[in-house]
Amino acid sequence: MAGIPAQLPRLATIAMQTALGRHGVSVLVVPGDVLSADAENRGRPSDLVTAAATVVPPAEQVDRLAEAINDADTVALFAGAGVRGAHDRVMSLADRLHAPIGHALGGKEWIQFDNPYDVGMSGLLGYGAAYEATHEADLLILLGTDFPYDTFLPQDGRIAQIDRDPARIGRRAIVDIAVHGDVAATIDAVLPLLHQKPSRAFLDDMLRRHASALENVVDAYTHDIDHHTPIHPEYVAALIDEIADDDAVFTVDTGMCNVWAARYLSPNGRRRIIGSWRHGTMANALPHAIGAQSAFPGRQVISLSGDGGLAMLMGELLTVWRHRLPVKIVVFNNSTLGMVKLEMLVDGLPDFGTDQEPVNYADIAAAVGIPAIRVTDPGEVRGALTKAFAEPGPVLVDVVTDPNALSLPPKIDAAQVKGFALAAGKIVLAGGVGRMIDMARSNLRNIPRP
Repeated sequence: MAGIPAQLPRLATIAMQTALGRHGVSVLVVPGDVLSADAENRGRPSDLVTAAATVVPPAEQVDRLAEAINDADTVALFAGAGVRGAHDRVMSLADRLHAPIGHALGGKEWIQFDNPYDVGMSGLLGYGAAYEATHEADLLILLGTDFPYDTFLPQDGRIAQIDRDPARIGRRAIVDIAVHGDVAATIDAVLPLLHQKPSRAFLDDMLRRHASALENVVDAYTHDIDHHTPIHPEYVAALIDEIADDDAVFTVDTGMCNVWAARYLSPNGRRRIIGSWRHGTMANALPHAIGAQSAFPGRQVISLSGDGGLAMLMGELLTVWRHRLPVKIVVFNNSTLGMVKLEMLVDGLPDFGTDQEPVNYADIAAAVGIPAIRVTDPGEVRGALTKAFAEPGPVLVDVVTDPNALSLPPKIDAAQVKGFALAAGKIVLAGGVGRMIDMARSNLRNIPRP
C-alpha cells in the first residue's frame, strides 16, 4: 500500500515485477488521498524482467535421475502444465524409455496432441489407463505437475519428480529422486545418459488397456445420443469440439463442465483450455472468456458455462454486451449443481439444496441485448452451435441438458462409500471420451506386429 505519493513509482515497479515473476496477481493499494495528490519522483522507469530464466538442474541430480531410469525395467511419465513448450522433448524421452504418458488436467492441452504414448488422464475426472500405468511402472516420473490428488498417486512405488519450483517437490507424494529444473532443460541434460529400453511390452500393454477402457464405455455415451431428451451434455461438448475453430480459446466453469472439457475438448497445440484448475473457483468461465477475448480479439472464445456458474456472475452478461465482445456463451443448463451433488454423495451425504428451479437464460441474455438461442431438442444442437459460432458478435446458447448425466447410484451403503472417491474417478466417471477414442485406436497401430 502506498502511504505517500513518493512511494508509488517503486511500489508500482515491485507490484508489476512480482506479478510477472511469480506468474500471478499483485495487489497495489492506493488510498484516495494519495491518488489525488501530485505525483513525485517521476524519473525513468525501471527495467522489468518479462521472461523467466531457464532452470537447469545440477549435474548430480541429473546423474541420479539417469541412474534410476536406467535401473528401472519399466517407466511411466505423468505430465502437468510444466510440460508447456517441452512437447517434443517429452516425446523423445518416452521414445527412449518406451514409456506411457498420462497427464493431469492442467497438462492436457500441452501434451495430449500428436502423442503416440498417450494413456489418458488420472484423478477424479480421469479416464483410460493413466492410473494403471502410474501404479504398475517400476519408476514414475512426475513432469512439471503439482497434481493434488495424492490418492491417485502410488503410495509404495518409486517416484522421481522434476519441477522448476522446488517447493512443489515432494508435497503430494514421497519422492525418491528430486530434480530442480525445467522439464525441457532436464530432459536435454538426462537424455544423453539414458540407455534405450529394449522392450516396449509395458507400453504396448498400457496402450491396449487404454483403448479397451475407452471402447468399453464409449457406446453408452454415443448410442442414440442425438435423440435423447433431456439432451446429453456429452453430446453438446462433442459438437462444440467438432465445430469450434482450430485455435479457439475455451474457458470452462468449475463443476461438471470440467468433466466435459477433460473428456471432449481435443487439444492440437493451438487451442487453449482455461479454467480454475488450482482454486476450483465457481463462475469463472465467463470472466475468463471476457479476459481472453479482450486479450485476443481475433480469436474465437467459447465459454462453457454451467447454469449455476452463470447465475452467480450473471451481471457479466452486461460486460459482454457493453463492450460488444464476440464471446460465444454455451450454457449447460441442467438446473442442478452437479459437481456439488457428486461431492456430497462421495462423502456419503444425501444431496441437499443442489437442485434449482429451471431458468431460461436465453430470455435473460436477450433482455440484456445479447442474441440468444434456447435448445431443448437434441436434433437442433448442431445447427444452433454452428449458427452461434458464425455470428460476428456475442451469442448465448442455452442448452437444456440431462441433470442425471454421470450421476451416482441412488443408494450406496457404508462399505461402498469407503474408497468411493477413488472408484468414482475410475468407474462412475469413466464414461464419454469423444474423439480421444480415435486417437487411442490410432496409437494401437504403433504397436509392432509379431
